[in-house]
Amino acid sequence: MLPATVTGTGPTVLLLHAGGENRGVWAPVAARMAEHGLRTVAPDLRGHGDSSGPATTLRVFADDVIEILRREPAPIVVVGASLGGFAALTALGEPSIARRVAGLALVDVVPDPDPDRVRAWLETQGLAGQQAELVDDILEAGPELLATTAALDLPILLVRGGRSPLGDADADRLRTANHRVTVTRVPDAGHLVARDAPAELAHIVSAYATTWLAAGDVVSRAFELQRGAGNRTQVKVANLD
Repeated sequence: MLPATVTGTGPTVLLLHAGGENRGVWAPVAARMAEHGLRTVAPDLRGHGDSSGPATTLRVFADDVIEILRREPAPIVVVGASLGGFAALTALGEPSIARRVAGLALVDVVPDPDPDRVRAWLETQGLAGQQAELVDDILEAGPELLATTAALDLPILLVRGGRSPLGDADADRLRTANHRVTVTRVPDAGHLVARDAPAELAHIVSAYATTWLAAGDVVSRAFELQRGAGNRTQVKVANLD
């Protein structure tokens, strides 16, 4: 089980940090989301923070996310930044897991980034060669992750940093893949939006999460009513027989 910080009470929002970060980056975001009546769970991804064991494939991170999503009460909102977003999308490729999720917020990450641009950006950040095996695995998974995204029947929010390397073409490609995608931008943030603009990110995610969870609750109640009506009808038919 991954070390995690739980903040607040209410419906659950899972916060998955970027590569090279740890769960502490979410602390100011989680505190503000708690004021909106949301409970957040922020784990240290494998090999980060207080979590032991290196991970060189996206599948390892995704399996950890799946374990959390199975354990936490549904419906749940998932927020994934960079590596956390890739892990979330991989996990949501499993239909039983996707059904537990009311909405997905991708923080400055798309499923299929341009490999050349990613490597060039890593070079400018002095990160070229670090975790090369994991980077290769993520970039090779792009087409599959885009297909997973296209198949998701849930609302998706892309939060772009105004100073990030993510381009308009990336956002457009995501919108083309799934008609339920909404894109918003945090002008003063770079790639690490949670670190650069925690208050604005918390405001955006809280607003969307509250809406998604409310919609999911309405749907759940409708299904419960439908099941109840179905059971009553069956009883009446049985009596007539």
